[in-house]
Amino acid sequence: MSKTDRPTRRAALLGERPGSYAIARHVRMSATKVRRVVDVVRGMDVKDALDVLKFAPQAASEPVAKVVASAAANASETEGLRQDQLYISQIFVDEGMTLRRIRPRAKGRADRINKRASHITVVVEPRKES
Repeated sequence: MSKTDRPTRRAALLGERPGSYAIARHVRMSATKVRRVVDVVRGMDVKDALDVLKFAPQAASEPVAKVVASAAANASETEGLRQDQLYISQIFVDEGMTLRRIRPRAKGRADRINKRASHITVVVEPRKES
């Protein structure tokens, strides 16, 4: 087997910039439902995003809020950054595994039920002083 020189996940997401990231994998919610919530908070300050997510009526706002809070905590612990200076520079949702289930129907037929999952990635960085 040959070893490929792939960049680390941190290098791919942040490069040499200060900041941190968090990933929630296998969240049992479809990616389209989570993307509705993610599009609202993209580019916001972390504190403002957490306030918006706390009162958002969508069910997907809870796992998104957890990942944003985790990314902010990672940045303050590993990089020594203050949470009030951080903003969400990247946030995206990928499709995860799909659990396929069968629902019995009339006359011996069966319908497929797709139970979808998603992966949520959040990258936080300090704001540039300009």
